Amino acid sequence: MAVGANTNETYDSNLIREDLQEAYAMISPEEVPFQSSASTKPCSNTLFEWPVVELAAADNANRVIEGDDAPAVDTPNNGLRMSNYTQISDKNVSVSHTADAVDGAANNIQKLKEQVALKLRELKRDVEIMLLDNVPAVPASSGTARQTAGLPAFLKTNTQRVAGGADPTLSGTTEGYPDAAATAGTVPLTIAEATFNANIEEVWNEGGNPTLALVNGGNKRVISSTFTGSATRYKDAIDKTLSAAIDIYISDFNELAIVPTRFMRTNNPAGSNNSYNVFILDPDFYRIRELESTKQKPLAQTGHSRKRLIWREYGLQVDNEKAHGVYADTTNA
Repeated sequence: MAVGANTNETYDSNLIREDLQEAYAMISPEEVPFQSSASTKPCSNTLFEWPVVELAAADNANRVIEGDDAPAVDTPNNGLRMSNYTQISDKNVSVSHTADAVDGAANNIQKLKEQVALKLRELKRDVEIMLLDNVPAVPASSGTARQTAGLPAFLKTNTQRVAGGADPTLSGTTEGYPDAAATAGTVPLTIAEATFNANIEEVWNEGGNPTLALVNGGNKRVISSTFTGSATRYKDAIDKTLSAAIDIYISDFNELAIVPTRFMRTNNPAGSNNSYNVFILDPDFYRIRELESTKQKPLAQTGHSRKRLIWREYGLQVDNEKAHGVYADTTNA
């Protein structure tokens, strides 16, 4: 077959309108379960501190004679002074005057206001991954950025670690800020239900009431496929669906929501023995401190563009690390 002479085809015209979808497609995850579970409280300095006070162990020999004229003086309940530093995270947007003037598709994504909106969403993701990162606090100095200690660097009491793993340390041994992160184990293990329960029990014994288990995607899948607990798997004969997921785990001590996060970093990013943490958390005992909440301001125009600076200064406060636990160095499979 052949095309007839002088037949006007689409290939011959340069006036055909483009077919460009107005809405853009984006699947970048924005769920930040750790931030969502934490309260926020302002602070007034780059170093923020909080006291931790504990009661003495219950005394099973607290019996005294009647009429005792000189009872012993009990040890005072002095507090420990815990601390962390704030850090600054930012996004800097620059859009040319021309890009801001032209009419574009996808909600005019090239314009300044749309770029700012996207960068605000990116900043939230950055904060989440850093709060969950195994890094110590860094006081910093001129020319060096301050660093807030992440959640794993606080957890040193209720810890399940494999061979080679070590707990983090504090600048003042028993108080201060985390000055060394946890050490990853050398032989990661698949998460086991018995060890998971043992970690929950440790937290409960210390006085915590955990309601959240924060896991990465692989460990969520392992928990759903291998844990039994009080979970019920059922098949609905009508719509032929099979429930194979565990979203609520009923332990001997509490019900825990099993919440996956996409922002859980490996414990050993530079090595071959990648492993992941499972956090057993009581959300009443951690919060985000803010020296400055998320703000934006225009920067000086130095040419044919408009600029916006977006920033937030914040830090993580773990009120009492004994209210939480970590099942460290799981293989994610």
